[in-house]
Amino acid sequence: MQKLSAEELINEYAKGRRDFREVDLSEVNLFECNLQDIDLRGSNLSRTYLPYANLSRAKLEYAQLQEAELSSARLQMANLSHANLQYANVSRAELCYCQLEWANLSQSNLQGADLRFASLVDSDLRGANLSDTNLEQARLTRANLQRCNLFRAQSANLSDALFDQTTVFPDGHRGVTGEMPPFNS
Repeated sequence: MQKLSAEELINEYAKGRRDFREVDLSEVNLFECNLQDIDLRGSNLSRTYLPYANLSRAKLEYAQLQEAELSSARLQMANLSHANLQYANVSRAELCYCQLEWANLSQSNLQGADLRFASLVDSDLRGANLSDTNLEQARLTRANLQRCNLFRAQSANLSDALFDQTTVFPDGHRGVTGEMPPFNS
């Protein structure tokens, strides 16, 4: 896996290159970078600093984003299927129409994120903070929401999600294994 510095990535991107599959960008500072349409499939972005970055329509399938800083990043229509975002800070990020199928978001901070129309099918959200998120039309089929905080999440349809007594629902109540929450806020 080729290690790239922030300068190398930015220079190559400015020249028109978009294919950066399987590169190592771990711990690189990419604050406010415009990287829309970039292809980082299978890349290592663990502990990468990406607040306010524009990653709209990025291809991030199978990317390693553990402990990445993605607060207020723009990830509309990005594909993060099978990506590992464990312990990542994705608070206030724009994730509309994002593909997060089979993604590992356990222990991640998604507080205040915009997840409208996102697909979280089969994703692992155990212990994630989803408080104050917008989940309008988000698909949560078989998403694991154990120990997940959904307090004040908007428009959450949890009918096909997996939850238990450790799940905090949008109204602040805790779940009971096998029971559907008494709301669909």
